[in-house]
Amino acid sequence: MLADYGGQDPSSLQDDRLRLLFTCCHPALATDAQVSLTLRLLGGLTTGEVAQGFLVPEATMAKRLSRAKQKIKANRIPYRVPGDAELPNQLPGVLGTLYLVFNESYLSSRGQTAIRVDLCIEAIRPARILASLMPDEPEAQGLLALMLLTDARRAARVSGGALVPLTEQDRTRWDPELIAEGHLIVRACQRRDRPGPYQLLAAINAVHTDAATSAKTNWAQILQLYDQMYAVNPTPVVALNRAIAVGEADGPGAALAIVDHLDLAGYHSSHAARADFLRRERRTTEAVAAYTRAIDLAANPAERAYLRSRRQDLPL
Repeated sequence: MLADYGGQDPSSLQDDRLRLLFTCCHPALATDAQVSLTLRLLGGLTTGEVAQGFLVPEATMAKRLSRAKQKIKANRIPYRVPGDAELPNQLPGVLGTLYLVFNESYLSSRGQTAIRVDLCIEAIRPARILASLMPDEPEAQGLLALMLLTDARRAARVSGGALVPLTEQDRTRWDPELIAEGHLIVRACQRRDRPGPYQLLAAINAVHTDAATSAKTNWAQILQLYDQMYAVNPTPVVALNRAIAVGEADGPGAALAIVDHLDLAGYHSSHAARADFLRRERRTTEAVAAYTRAIDLAANPAERAYLRSRRQDLPL
């Protein structure tokens, strides 16, 4: 499977993109600057696209990128892959950046492309190298597993230009080899018993891909994993994803009680989730408004198409 992602021998580190990745993610730079610079230089996104991902004005992002470049020059940050002793200190920033680049690849905000395979490859390839370099670092392994299990569903994610939600995907189109590889890594992480955010997300995806049909999904187990995830990373986005699991395990009313108290007014996924819960509660007028707001905020064309179809399908 290495060849599918441009894989290389992990001892061969003379790779321009990997050197660029570590330069952009140097600990002398703030985390936001690391991610922004990598998306701009490694991911090929415009300044406006990077700004959109951070929910800030384009002018603000332009200044952030300029300051980051100036700091690299002023601090003489080397353009190289760090040695073994330096890798652990730089790993969190690098993993976070790869995760965001990968997210952009399969929910692209660029042009009319629903999935950007080029960005997907650019994220998975260095993730494989890092996992090979640091076989005892469970979060590096977890991120790779998360990417593989997510990418395994790529062929089923879009149909007719519209996003297909996980619960409605044709599972015969999922890649069984990537799923098997991802599950193998997840099981190895579980044996280490040092859970972190990427490992937990990978485990959640492993539960999804373990179900032969959507109806057989173990939502109770997914909810337990999100409980662990929220304990180590208590952010509104994690709370939203946990609420979606609550909606499947305990019903839409219980999920709405959570979502309505989250501070995610500018996040389209929050409005999309709320719209779905309202639809299931037969609160049609409110659902229309929530779908409309989600459509207005969504950047990905396939997501917008899906949300429009859901709004159109609401009973009059």
